[in-house]
Amino acid sequence: MSQVELLKQKLQTGEVYRRSDLVRWSKSVDRDLQKLVDDGVLEKLAQGMYYVPEKSVFGKTPPKDELVVKRFLNDERFLITSPNFYNSLGVGTTQLYNVKVVYNHKRHGVFHFGKNRFVFRVKPDFPDQLTPEFLLVDLMNNIDDLAEDTVTIKEKVRTRSMEMDAPKLNEAIRRFGTIQSKKFFSDFLTGIDA
Repeated sequence: MSQVELLKQKLQTGEVYRRSDLVRWSKSVDRDLQKLVDDGVLEKLAQGMYYVPEKSVFGKTPPKDELVVKRFLNDERFLITSPNFYNSLGVGTTQLYNVKVVYNHKRHGVFHFGKNRFVFRVKPDFPDQLTPEFLLVDLMNNIDDLAEDTVTIKEKVRTRSMEMDAPKLNEAIRRFGTIQSKKFFSDFLTGIDA
């Protein structure tokens, strides 16, 4: 059996691999990876990152964002979000953005994996999962980056804040808010230190 065939047997459909993960199964890993890419067994996502595509009735499916980010960071502690998620808050945001934001402890910068663009931001603290309270605070943290009418949004954020679970919102503001966000919320919520 050739090294390429041996390497091919080790690959699992739907899995994302770093080049360094595959070195142990091939003495000429770069040549073998190129052969597998040429044969359609692997797809190259980025320098040193590959994906074994799953096939559906619609063609090849892209890898799961969580798996791509996990392999890239070599870490499970991250949170994937997007400015698009602010639209679910009902505060007047309607724009659609073609970017995913990854809060993490290791990498900072813009990276492309396949057709997807990810903005990695190193943050000292972020929740394990998205909550409406976190999204509202994150919206205010990033309001200057949005292509929206910020005056209208701020008014709607004030109203929405009053409808939320106060202890959860206060905790999100305390843990995740920037100085500017904390000041904004402290003007109308009690128990917030700016």
